Amino acid sequence: MRFLLIISLAAVFATSTMAFADKKNRENLTVSAVDTFPVPKLPNLLFYIQRDPNTNTICYELNVDEKGRLDEDNPVHPFWIRYPEGGMRKELNYLQRKFAYGIIVKKSGKDYFQLKSVAYAKTPLYLKKGTNNKYQVFMQINQRQCVLTKIFVRIDGGTFWVPNVKYIEVTGTDPATGKTVVERITKFS
Repeated sequence: MRFLLIISLAAVFATSTMAFADKKNRENLTVSAVDTFPVPKLPNLLFYIQRDPNTNTICYELNVDEKGRLDEDNPVHPFWIRYPEGGMRKELNYLQRKFAYGIIVKKSGKDYFQLKSVAYAKTPLYLKKGTNNKYQVFMQINQRQCVLTKIFVRIDGGTFWVPNVKYIEVTGTDPATGKTVVERITKFS
């Protein structure tokens, strides 16, 4: 779970001058529900991360060639969708790739990869083919192995270097039942 806290801290650090909106906008975002944030509509989307104070979204998509074949050396491609800038797609910069949102990949078998965040490598994610024969990212959510769909980090004030993280919400789908599974983390030790 530290992985999620570090992602939230890195998210604030990595967004530079857009890290905190003015007080009026921050209050508006605090009262708006996570469900009001835009949902990325991408054919190869694996999962995404959103957080206060704005709707900029870090997307992780399956990296395939023009024929739909997986790039096994680099199977996951992280990038921004900058919704406040008209939904512009933007590559992560060097610091974001190396210290905040990048993914370390280790092939562990046929169609099976272990993924680790560069921000916190202790929480493993697994890229593998699901029951639908499509690649998905799996993560432990509420003591169940689930298909990860999104992570949301609620930040309420604090400073640029030390944001006040209220909670982290991890959402996925239980592959056995198809039901949505949500875990809200409020303790970060």
